Amino acid sequence: MKYRDHSASPLLLSDDAPDLDDVRDALAGMDAVDVPGRDIAATLAWATTVTPPRSLGATWELLASVSARDVAAARVLEPHLDALAILDEAAREGIDVDLEPGGSWGVFAAEGPGTRLEARRSAGTWTLHGTKPWCSLAAHLDRALVTAWVDDERRQLFALDLRAPGVTARTGPWHARGLDRVVSAPIDLDETVAVPVGEPGWYLRRPGFAHGGVGVAACWWGGALPLRDALRAAAAVDRADQLSRLHLGRADTALWAARTVLRETAAVFEAGGAASAGLRAARARTVVADAVETTLVQAAHALGPLPLVADEAHARRVADLQVYLRQHHGERDVARIGAEVTTGAVAW
Repeated sequence: MKYRDHSASPLLLSDDAPDLDDVRDALAGMDAVDVPGRDIAATLAWATTVTPPRSLGATWELLASVSARDVAAARVLEPHLDALAILDEAAREGIDVDLEPGGSWGVFAAEGPGTRLEARRSAGTWTLHGTKPWCSLAAHLDRALVTAWVDDERRQLFALDLRAPGVTARTGPWHARGLDRVVSAPIDLDETVAVPVGEPGWYLRRPGFAHGGVGVAACWWGGALPLRDALRAAAAVDRADQLSRLHLGRADTALWAARTVLRETAAVFEAGGAASAGLRAARARTVVADAVETTLVQAAHALGPLPLVADEAHARRVADLQVYLRQHHGERDVARIGAEVTTGAVAW
């Protein structure tokens, strides 16, 4: 099922905002895919044709608009665009990455208990050894940017050909009901040649790290908009009562506030030189995550079980959002914000 109600962009930006032509072209291409987010090969083929928008606001506009159509499609597109942005950022800083940039890309930077990916250098060549968890779509992608430990305390970013010898992409475990086609399983690497991207620690220090984190939040936000529409439709019927309007009002207010935060964050980041970019990004992600959580709850309370069992698109959207939103670590992420503020990072 294609979601058409949000086919008109923009959702975040104003109609006269610059750089929207690329967004509209990308959305038109997505609308030509029969089942975006379900047919992974077709979705990736579309994603590789997308021209990355020139501004951060337009990039988040694109991600939100794609997610409004299909959450899983946004989950496919977001890391591909993030990888291209990282490579572009490296090039602007004079970092030479000796690897063809074409094809589909992922970003694998998560860590997990009991797994460790190590990078070793011999005779000028870097190789990767071990296991990397949470590698979304590794069996389908062409390449990825992956972090690996170069010693006991430091990690470095590497570009990896996922079709190279020594790469094994596992098929699971992946028993997810949401994002069921976007398999995020470990990969095993055995003396796999990789290309360094920046020095140890560059991946986390660069300004774009904060930008990418909020890009994920833009996907969460866009994915929740059709739930607000469902609440609005329920509140508009003749038999609707005040509770229907209350549920809509809570969701609408939360999503409006999150939209305001996303717009301001994009403007500040695009202006450059923002202090505490990481803290600002964490605050924005938390506001958006809370808004989407609120919308999920209000939709559940207002609409009841019927759309969860009788409306395939609604049920899939709810399940996809619930899995995707867990990239926000809830109270742990909020506690990190408190820790930064406690130590003096109090600027708004």
